[in-house]
Amino acid sequence: MYKVMIGLVRREDMTREEFIAWWTGEHAPLARTLPGVERIRFNVLQDGPFDGIAELWFPSEQAMTDAYASEIGKNVAADSMAHVSSRVRMPADEREVLG
Repeated sequence: MYKVMIGLVRREDMTREEFIAWWTGEHAPLARTLPGVERIRFNVLQDGPFDGIAELWFPSEQAMTDAYASEIGKNVAADSMAHVSSRVRMPADEREVLG
């Protein structure tokens, strides 16, 4: 399983409430259509360098690359970039400590 986390910082002209409404209400349904995505979690942060961190799981790194190279993936990324001032992808080697 391959996991990528994406840190998002909202556009400066968006309130926190507007960002959360867009991210969870509009963007989430688009993200669910990514080819090959097996699991998605959106984390709305209380404070810090990001407004939110998305976690997406794919069968492999190649599956993630292929997903974002597809037309659907390009649309998902474009929607994200239209609503954020910064987006940082962070691949992760997840190690569960308590589950």
